[in-house]
Amino acid sequence: MNKKALNIIFFSFLLITATSCKKWLDLKPQDGIIRQDFWKTKEQVQSAVVGCYSSLLGPLSENLFIWGELRGDMISPGPGMTNDELDVINVNTLPTNGVTNWSNVYRTINYCNTVVDFAPGVLSVDNTLTKTQLNAYLAEARALRALMYFYLVRSFRDVPLKLKSTASDEDLLQLPKTSQDTILQQIVSDLAFADSNAVTTQGSSYYDKGRITKYTVKAIEADVYLWMDKYQECVAACDYIINSNKFGLIAGNGGWFSNLYYAGNSNESIFEFQYDAQKLNTFYNMFSTNKSRYLASPIVMDEVYTIDYIDDQNKDIRGEGAAVRTSDNSIWKYIGVDFNTIRTSDASYAHWFVYRYADILLMKAEALNQIGGRGTEALQLVTTIRTRANALAQTDAKPDPADKRGMTDFILAERAREFAFEGKRWYDVLRNAKRNNYERLDILLNMAAKAVPAIRQQSALGKYRDPNSHYFPIYAYEIQSDPNLIQNPFYK
Repeated sequence: MNKKALNIIFFSFLLITATSCKKWLDLKPQDGIIRQDFWKTKEQVQSAVVGCYSSLLGPLSENLFIWGELRGDMISPGPGMTNDELDVINVNTLPTNGVTNWSNVYRTINYCNTVVDFAPGVLSVDNTLTKTQLNAYLAEARALRALMYFYLVRSFRDVPLKLKSTASDEDLLQLPKTSQDTILQQIVSDLAFADSNAVTTQGSSYYDKGRITKYTVKAIEADVYLWMDKYQECVAACDYIINSNKFGLIAGNGGWFSNLYYAGNSNESIFEFQYDAQKLNTFYNMFSTNKSRYLASPIVMDEVYTIDYIDDQNKDIRGEGAAVRTSDNSIWKYIGVDFNTIRTSDASYAHWFVYRYADILLMKAEALNQIGGRGTEALQLVTTIRTRANALAQTDAKPDPADKRGMTDFILAERAREFAFEGKRWYDVLRNAKRNNYERLDILLNMAAKAVPAIRQQSALGKYRDPNSHYFPIYAYEIQSDPNLIQNPFYK
């Protein structure tokens, strides 16, 4: 089935499942339509699953960029940056800050819950739907739900856990927060189901990059296990992907940028949000030179990639003309066609990367380093990444493979170079800082010392010494709407 047909199915699904959920409106409950008129055929199950993916293509990727990058050290304010966003950079986030609004993430969770709740009933009314097909669809929904909750626990720590769909006012529940540990257990459970039931291919390269496969599930598992300090499990998930021989690094030649970032869906890709000319993203206005909300920090070229002042042709390919356009510090990978040409606004359909093969190699390297005794293997993986990118000698710290601390810093620095502006920086820093009861808090404090303006630096460092400050407050509207929610400790 082509993408246009899937879009038509999805919008039909939206018309059926859309609900106001406003108690003061006198409307027929939409859940009656869902149960009685919609869930009848396997094609409707498919459309509901497509709806889950299509919900990713709204402002959600913007949330993921902001949550993963604003508290890092690679962003500077652009002329269009909002006061709320500036407050996050300045470590002055309050519960009234709109950046902390999680509604887009819970919307996708609700789509996934709807599939999990209603799709199994179709087995009894459509005998062309097999149990295997049903479980494959459920695997997609549960893996996406797990991914969304993983973003939430890394950003807020304790959040409400809702596993039933909301289709009418009667379904609106006021839920307390659930502990991060319990949420992580649910994530692992969803991924275990998805691991057992997901397909290895969706039938084409295009769908394999834009829909959940078993390889996507393994990538999420690796990330979750790394966050949970379960290093052997992380390595096993990475090895499944590596040993499949279905993925590889795009060669670092002149076509690297166009293949990886402009065209998308390359051999390196594992999972991307699939924007196109029919569904544009907000990246052009976020990063274009005259309206940009975000610019690359000067340290990106000065310290992250560095510059060869003797040979100007000797470059880390990920830096100038890829992550950043140095003439104005614009964030380039979402608005560039190649190293020199900018997209037009009507071509703002760069994909949002969730996982690619380079991430698998570097997650495995991080896990091997933490296991101990396997630092040489970890260093080989980092060297593979650096060689592809022509990383400059100035950024090669040459750590002793047996020096776990030095290797930690080296791998983290390489992740900054490889995934600049891909929504991973804050989570990478926090994961490494919090390990072993915040043994490496210095990583986070050193980052803040570079990122926060000097006038606010001491305040920021004082806040960051309290681990409760490493998670966002719950948005004030949610607290006001749900008396069972308790504000995160640092913000009371």
